[in-house]
Amino acid sequence: MELVTGEIFLSITLIVISSFWVCRAVDCGGPQISSTILVDKSNKSSDFISLQAAIDSIPPNNTKWVKIQISAGTYKEKVQISVNKPCIFIQGQGKDVTTITFDDHLAPNTSSTFTSFSDNFVASDITFENSYGLQILEDLRNHKIRYDGIRAPSLAARISGDKCAFFNCGFVGFQDTLWDELGRHYFKDCMIEGAVDFIFGDGQSYYRDCVLNVTALGAITAQARSLDSEPTGFVFAGGSVIGNNTGNTLLGRGYRPCSRVIFYKTNLGSVVRPVGWHAWHSKDNVSCLFYSEILCSGPGSDTSQRVPWEKNLTLTQFAQNYSLQVFINSDGWLSNVPHKIE
Repeated sequence: MELVTGEIFLSITLIVISSFWVCRAVDCGGPQISSTILVDKSNKSSDFISLQAAIDSIPPNNTKWVKIQISAGTYKEKVQISVNKPCIFIQGQGKDVTTITFDDHLAPNTSSTFTSFSDNFVASDITFENSYGLQILEDLRNHKIRYDGIRAPSLAARISGDKCAFFNCGFVGFQDTLWDELGRHYFKDCMIEGAVDFIFGDGQSYYRDCVLNVTALGAITAQARSLDSEPTGFVFAGGSVIGNNTGNTLLGRGYRPCSRVIFYKTNLGSVVRPVGWHAWHSKDNVSCLFYSEILCSGPGSDTSQRVPWEKNLTLTQFAQNYSLQVFINSDGWLSNVPHKIE
């Protein structure tokens, strides 16, 4: 993600913010499914053999949930949902058997296997993968190459709409796996895998009971909140951080001056570096960085050597400001999602 210049980042942000205001009033009429489209790459009797073709068939400015049911299989394609196509629910047969994959890299704004600009998007039981980084990772494990000089953004997913939810999904890549760009997002029981800044962006997102699998030296998060007045940030509640690189992983680093990440009751594995966090671009002024750990467990949860500017939140403060209901669901949008919220 270091390859994104400030000018490019700003232009992308302005475009997506403008799109956000166009579609944000849509609520999809409740959680009921109005129609279902079947996708099966091996069955010509299905409605479509590719996910993108199914998405393209949905009329613009849809106001009722349309479900795209995807059969098991590996679908090699780049997929994009435009800003004028809200109320889409994509459901696979399971994240271990239904995969959307591609192998692009270099530019964050073009390399993503899956991109959604629309509000009111839901996915379940599917994996989004960028296979480019996976070969690099395999070569690293076999000591065929050095780590230096191989970094390249290779996104599995880019999520830029408001009111988006993911259930039992996988996100697999090497660098910048998940661009949690803008909007309120809910991730439940997901597996997110990568090495370098593999969850990044300025989303306002709640990750509940998710597994974060660290595959090489790097950082888990690079949250991009720029101002203290912005409501954005990443909250990880429950779940776990796993991996094989003992003591070599940062929980997060300050991509923007007010980067905000909170881990609550998360099992932190031995991959976590004792220092925990890094100021990065904010090294000259850490006053607005907001990193905190509350009631975490596991061998990586010892905070005695953490950076001195880590925030100490009380349980009361967490409940008042960072619970699911308060942080992303104050208007109750999750009750309109066509999936059970536990």
